[in-house]
Amino acid sequence: MTAARVGIGGPVGCGKTALIEKLLPELAKHGIETAVITNDLVTDEDAERLRRGGQLPANRILAVQAGACPHTVIREDPTLNMAAAERLEEAFPGLDLILIESGGDNLASTFSLDLVDWWMFVIDVGGGGDIPRKKGPGVLQSDLLVVNKSDIAPHVDVDLALMLSEAQAVRAGRPVLATSCRQETGIAEIVAQLRREVLFS
Repeated sequence: MTAARVGIGGPVGCGKTALIEKLLPELAKHGIETAVITNDLVTDEDAERLRRGGQLPANRILAVQAGACPHTVIREDPTLNMAAAERLEEAFPGLDLILIESGGDNLASTFSLDLVDWWMFVIDVGGGGDIPRKKGPGVLQSDLLVVNKSDIAPHVDVDLALMLSEAQAVRAGRPVLATSCRQETGIAEIVAQLRREVLFS
C-alpha cells in the first residue's frame, strides 16, 4: 500500500515549513508514520531546518531543488517529486503519509493530481486581509485553505473574522482554517481533516 501524498503550497514567507514543524508531532501522536519532501529553488534550506528540528529521522526528509519556477516541479513536470516519494516509500514501507512542501510561490500555485492526493494552500494575515478577494487558483482550488499567523492580525490591521468570511465566500463551501504556529492553534484541526479526508482513520 502506498503512502498518501499531501501537498502544502503557498507564497514565500507564509509559514509552510513552520506549519510542518507543528504538524509532525500532532501526526505522531496519532501514530501516523510520516515523511517530508521539501522544494527550494537551489538550496536544501527547508529540509535542513526540518532535520535540525529532530521531529523525524533525517533520512525521512528529502529535498528537491526546482532550479526554476516552483510551479514546474509540483504541477507541469512533477517527476522529481514523484521519484523522491517513491524513494521514501521504498526505504520506509510502513509510511502512511508524505508531506510535499512546495517552494515559496504566489497565488497561482497549484499541485498536479498526478503528484498528490490532496493539497492545502497556506496564506498568512501578514500578506494582507485582501488575499482571499484576489481569488488566485491556490485560494480557490485547494482542498483546504489555511490562513496562517492569525495571532498577528491585530498588529497588521487585519480583521481576521472578515478575512475568514471572505475566504469562505470565494471557496464556495470548501474548508478554511485559521492557524497560528506560535500559539499552536488550528494544528489539531488540520490533522483531524487529514485523518478524515485522506487517511480515513
